[in-house]
Amino acid sequence: MATGWAGDGAVQDQIDATVADAVKRARSRVPRGASLKRCEECGAAIPEARRKAVPGVRLCVACQSEHDKAEAAFSGYNRRGSKDSQLR
Repeated sequence: MATGWAGDGAVQDQIDATVADAVKRARSRVPRGASLKRCEECGAAIPEARRKAVPGVRLCVACQSEHDKAEAAFSGYNRRGSKDSQLR
């Protein structure tokens, strides 16, 4: 199959790299350590139930929701580009 300037297996290499980056990013966001009793951003109390449910929690529900929205705004992927543009 003709692939232009891309070498054999370049598409699969791109897919593998994308998946590896996503896994690395997800692992880096997993909370570690002891849960905080107060939110590190706003200082609000973090309920005991949340601290037990999410080990290593650092933010209250409201701040975590805002953090998640900001994180979703940056996906890091060129989802609209053609396959050729992603190989460059």
